[in-house]
Amino acid sequence: MHRKFFKVIGFTVLLIALFVYTGFLYENHIMDSHSHHHDHSDHYHEHSHSEKTLLPQKLLFPSPDPDRVILNLTENPETSIAVNWRTDTTVLSGTIEWSVATAGPEFLNSVQKVNAVRERLKVVRPEEPTVISNYFSGKIEGLNPGEKYVYRVGSAIAWSEWYQIQMPDASKQKLSFIYFGDAQNDLKSMWSRVIREAYKTLPKVDFMLHAGDLINRHDRDVEWGEWFYAGNFIHATVPSVMTPGNHEYGKGVILSPQWRPQFNLPLNGPKGLEETCYVVDYSNLKVISLDAEQIDESPMYLEKQKQWLDSVLSNNPKKWTAITFHYPVFSTKPNRDNENLRNHFKPLFDKHKVDIVLQGHDHAYGRGIVSNVPTGKNLKDDSSGTMYVVSVSGPKMYDVSNDPWMQRKARSTQLFQIISIEGDKMSYEAFTAHGELYDAFDLLKSSRKVNKLVNRIPPTKERL
Repeated sequence: MHRKFFKVIGFTVLLIALFVYTGFLYENHIMDSHSHHHDHSDHYHEHSHSEKTLLPQKLLFPSPDPDRVILNLTENPETSIAVNWRTDTTVLSGTIEWSVATAGPEFLNSVQKVNAVRERLKVVRPEEPTVISNYFSGKIEGLNPGEKYVYRVGSAIAWSEWYQIQMPDASKQKLSFIYFGDAQNDLKSMWSRVIREAYKTLPKVDFMLHAGDLINRHDRDVEWGEWFYAGNFIHATVPSVMTPGNHEYGKGVILSPQWRPQFNLPLNGPKGLEETCYVVDYSNLKVISLDAEQIDESPMYLEKQKQWLDSVLSNNPKKWTAITFHYPVFSTKPNRDNENLRNHFKPLFDKHKVDIVLQGHDHAYGRGIVSNVPTGKNLKDDSSGTMYVVSVSGPKMYDVSNDPWMQRKARSTQLFQIISIEGDKMSYEAFTAHGELYDAFDLLKSSRKVNKLVNRIPPTKERL
């Protein structure tokens, strides 16, 4: 009897040990698959069927309650705002309610309503659950520059909280925005601290700009869920603009199916590039998004964007111009060069004296002013052409090159950048993820029609 008992106990212990060891191997396999980052494309290995159980359900699946609420800039961002959100398919209509903000709840006595447009989206990925959602979008228009408002979104089934926002008035006060390079990976766990540190550093910022590769796999809904989770209420109270990167595109140059339903970006660009190539006009600033992946992949869309950009910049009364797209004109990564993009678009930037170009893709930091293409030579500090910046906000990192065009650079550093415009001065500050000032400069408008560069690089040692 005792011998049989101990045999059973011994066999049970062996089974438990084998189970624990198998779980250890599986866990390490999953960790390895998550840490393998791809360089240029959206080509990736599909995850195993068993990973379904690891997906965070609340980030993936919608409910009747509005989630993924986000503000986007419109063509006229000082007098209107675009709003988007998501629900499950039981919600068939959506409304934006809004009012001028008050010190107490009396704003509820003067609420106005805007009916939203509904769009159903079904996302199917191999080895993962199908996600079916209703997305709602609308615009609040006729707002007063500088005024503070409240709004909420939803329906009779469920409403969001009331969000408070302030409209910019660039003609009377400083206009500020935060620029992020690639977020892309580990969005919930590691990019979240960057966007939250940025908001803590400048909570009264007017908008945020994302230079592509917001996520890693273009159609993976759980990654979009993590991106929205990381920004949380910030997305709903600070308007965003975003340009697509190569990771927003799948094989065959197919844009993320979530891109247009979940964002509400301007439609004033070339036909076929809706909400990826567009322009936003403040009273003193023009912001332009170009679709870098379509420039890289399609001769037709390259030519369309060139002609459109030349036309937009030829009729540009704004004092300042900022352009964003994903691929850098001058790379920070060793042995990487986007020569075709540079040859086609840098002459337009030079012709129209574009002030600053904000880019991503290279997963290292670098910025500088370049006087000629063949040598990448820097101009002197007291003269200026276009300032080119490459940055990264997520944890995926590449080496940084020794190319002479960069006046300040960094590797293995998550950053965010605050850019402020007041009168004839554009001030730029780059901060690390823990809030340390890493780089700074001013661009000053002058009667010579070229900017004067004033470097304010802090004494912090370069992270190389």
